[in-house]
Amino acid sequence: MGDANPICTLGDYSKLSHEGYRNTIELLVRNNVVPLRSDTIRLVQNGYSFHGLRSKDPNQHLKDFLKLVDSLDLDGENRERMRLRLFQFSLCDQASNWLERLLAGSITTWEDHTTRFLAQFFPPGRTAKLPTIS
Repeated sequence: MGDANPICTLGDYSKLSHEGYRNTIELLVRNNVVPLRSDTIRLVQNGYSFHGLRSKDPNQHLKDFLKLVDSLDLDGENRERMRLRLFQFSLCDQASNWLERLLAGSITTWEDHTTRFLAQFFPPGRTAKLPTIS
């Protein structure tokens, strides 16, 4: 008696593999790098989440995020690294998916990151729709 519904295996998908995976954000290897603490990551995730919704202001998200990271009192080089390392934890849903779709290693500076972020979530057409103040 043959089984009408054979068990399907996951095949290659059952094996975990991170081979070939590279993060979108590429950081240069440096000495004296400040470690990324788990409580700082949780603070960013819980208090500064951006989901990519049109009703949320990406400029305000950047301001709030920078207020937090810059309060860590780091020197210039470590401040930029910390911004780049932490920002990915502030993104959820559509915004996180956007970051993951970028080419691996395509972001290397904070300026590049913010330019791409604002181009995606605050496109020029949206600026034209803002009410004017007279």
